[in-house]
Amino acid sequence: MTIRLGYGTNGLTDLRLDDALGLLADLGYDGVGLTLDHMHLDPLAPDVAARTRHVASRLQELGLGVTVETGARYVLDPRRKHGPSLLDPDPEARAARTRLLVRAVGIAADLGAHAVHCFSGITPPDTTPDTAWHRLTDSLAPVLDAAERSGIPLAIEPEPGHLLASLADFHHLRVLSGDPPPLGLTLDIGHCQCLEPAAPVDCVRDAAPWLRHVQIEDMRRGVHEHLPFGEGEIDFPPVLEALDALPDTGYRGLTVVELPRHSHAGPELARTSIEFLRKHSPSSR
Repeated sequence: MTIRLGYGTNGLTDLRLDDALGLLADLGYDGVGLTLDHMHLDPLAPDVAARTRHVASRLQELGLGVTVETGARYVLDPRRKHGPSLLDPDPEARAARTRLLVRAVGIAADLGAHAVHCFSGITPPDTTPDTAWHRLTDSLAPVLDAAERSGIPLAIEPEPGHLLASLADFHHLRVLSGDPPPLGLTLDIGHCQCLEPAAPVDCVRDAAPWLRHVQIEDMRRGVHEHLPFGEGEIDFPPVLEALDALPDTGYRGLTVVELPRHSHAGPELARTSIEFLRKHSPSSR
């Protein structure tokens, strides 16, 4: 299996970060999707530089690759989930999210990460689509500049319910932004099952040229709920076969298990997830 498997720390929030990384290495994962958040690597902490150096050393010691993820729920505002967003009506609030993403790019460079993940946010009430798209492209411009300087691609994720919700929306953003080289895609396999018109396996193939990060979990059609493998509707063998072929298109990043609401069972799900993915991979057949 050429897929490089990782597990998201947003599904291991009951563990100290050092312990979570050790667990994943012991289970045989190739890397980690590291969510910047207060309980692990807090991007707003005064000692973030020293802490980042420690995490970089720990990753190297364990032989783990890393993607930096920025989906922490309350890292900027303790009262608003994922707020403020890149679409916030308040320019200063949007700027706070932009600054966080620029900082994430710097942290990713210090960690040797292969991408920084982000998403657009939900369109605020009484906001026209044109206004929302303008805010998004404007807010992302400094982040893309930082990504280009650092050589760390930005991988935006189509998220159900957000302005940028689908692969078609990603391509719309590419056009609006002038198709900047640092702008890439996070493909979430469950989200493909949830709302894309094409099957997940076809989404993998269609998205391959722009892929910079992959997330994976089970899901049902029309229901945005991240599920452990085997509890949803996805036919995984063909999806894993398509992912296994991605290195032929140039993708060398991680495929990260994304179970952010299952931290209470994180260590066990990390074990059963890698066992499931190995069992259903092309090399096992």
